[in-house]
Amino acid sequence: MTYRLHNFFRSSTSTRVRVALNLKGLDYDYIPYVLRNGETWTPDYLGRNPQGLVPTLELENGTSLTQSLAIIEWLDETHPEPPLLPADAMGRVRVRALACMIACEIHPLNNLRVLLRLGDQFGADETAQKAWFTHWVTTTFDALEETLQNPETGRFCHGDTPGLADVCLYAQVWNNRRFDIELNTWPVISRIFAELDALPAFSNAAPPKQPDAT
Repeated sequence: MTYRLHNFFRSSTSTRVRVALNLKGLDYDYIPYVLRNGETWTPDYLGRNPQGLVPTLELENGTSLTQSLAIIEWLDETHPEPPLLPADAMGRVRVRALACMIACEIHPLNNLRVLLRLGDQFGADETAQKAWFTHWVTTTFDALEETLQNPETGRFCHGDTPGLADVCLYAQVWNNRRFDIELNTWPVISRIFAELDALPAFSNAAPPKQPDAT
């Protein structure tokens, strides 16, 4: 089966799904959209994803899957090797919690439509938007760094096999680079990111390597 991934090179949620597909060894057609040009607000795209967001994973039968974490868990259930969640319940809850710190605490506050709204409604210029973005990243990364000071953290966020939390972390660090947020103050996060970036499944999903990268 070949999937069609409707996505945007710089979208961290899109990066997550690209990494997951790569880890699973699954082929996909890359369908790019330029978010700032409103390309996801056409009737055709809204028919696939009524929210007008990326990514959307389109299956061979035309079914569209939305929301990156839901897509990744579906991929893990339908293509169980290699697993992105631990086999034990305590491990799974830890990995999901780490992933949600990024996907539910940072991303909703810092995605493109929020930043644009800050500018349009409240007059926030690029400097103010950067300060907003940096604040919410720092608030969660400080806590994430402390949480990762745990024996269960190994080479990666949980043990020595990359999983769901690593997928989210990798995508977020790339997103942070748009706002010049360095990893110097978070040594564990920095180390894990370096480990992930050395893996082709991750590095090949990085924003600069995508066909629509500009």
